[in-house]
Amino acid sequence: MHNILITGGAGFIGSHVVEEMRKQFPEARLVILDKMTYAADIRNMDGSLDWDRCRLVVGDLCDFDLCQRVTRDVDCVVHVAAESHVDNSFGNSLQFTRSNTLGTHSILEACRINGVKRIIHVSTDEVYGEIEQGAHTETDILTPTNPYSASKAGADMIAISYVHSFKLPLTIIRSNNIFGIRQYPEKLIPKFTLLGLAGKKLPMHGTGKNRRRFLAVEDFAAAISLLLRNGAPGEIYNAGTDEEYSNLEVAEMICNVLGLRISEALTFVQDRPFNDSRYALDSSKIRKLGWSPSRSLKTRLPEVVKWYESHFSRFNQIETA
Repeated sequence: MHNILITGGAGFIGSHVVEEMRKQFPEARLVILDKMTYAADIRNMDGSLDWDRCRLVVGDLCDFDLCQRVTRDVDCVVHVAAESHVDNSFGNSLQFTRSNTLGTHSILEACRINGVKRIIHVSTDEVYGEIEQGAHTETDILTPTNPYSASKAGADMIAISYVHSFKLPLTIIRSNNIFGIRQYPEKLIPKFTLLGLAGKKLPMHGTGKNRRRFLAVEDFAAAISLLLRNGAPGEIYNAGTDEEYSNLEVAEMICNVLGLRISEALTFVQDRPFNDSRYALDSSKIRKLGWSPSRSLKTRLPEVVKWYESHFSRFNQIETA
């Protein structure tokens, strides 16, 4: 890998992918393409942009001319960029389709024209829809239930069509909820952590009984680097954990780390228009390649909470004003 393009590299997941690419491919030149929307932060790339083999290009994936320029002479594209907050998608669904579906189409067409040799497309477990029992495999039908997951499923369909129609050397990875440091505080863990640190109530959607599995961002980045080396073009891989919690259980873990009583800290608010009851992935396919998660939410959470406590001022005006 001589030249790697990472879309969304200034965001939460993307910045960790950048760090993983630096570690695994130290001789490669990295180009980060990011629109620098609200969830991106230049500080997420502290250290990376000081590296002479890494540069940032600010721009929109829907700018096809830009996509063509940044994919020239690129060996590999890791497509991470996306609008990802489900709550926002209910009120701003057109933006999600534009960014996630049209943006993906734009970067893939540029990859096709420029003959990019390897593409990793980052998807989500939400494209499968909810599952009450068991776990989704890669061959399951996509049944997304909200505008966010529908826009990601649309992107997946375009990606799969490029594999079949143009033999594009593309691999799709779908994961559980991702957690870790630097996550924008619209998601449950950073949001509840910062509100708890500020002495404010933690707003729980509905009953809080919806169940999710949580994957550490470092483990997800490691899965991507593994697929770059050993993943088969044209294949889909689920990357997930078996560690599953209700939203209430996650809130209780956060309260325990912060020394709060959940009965006093929590307040129940109106649920989303539709809120999937449970997601779960069968990740046996990627595990056969040698990947497995090495960090659990329960053991890693104190470290994540401590990071938000030490960076409280960075997010104070966003979440606790």
